[in-house]
Amino acid sequence: MSDDPEYADFVGRKRARTKVVAWTVIVAMVLVGGGATVLTLLFG
Repeated sequence: MSDDPEYADFVGRKRARTKVVAWTVIVAMVLVGGGATVLTLLFG
């Protein structure tokens, strides 16, 4: 990337968006995995 200060804001936004997407994926995987475990325990 360039060291141009004009692009610094874009880099910050991209990093923040990447964090949000990563956490969303992690939470979704935990919820789906946990849900599958509960259904397996309930319905054998």
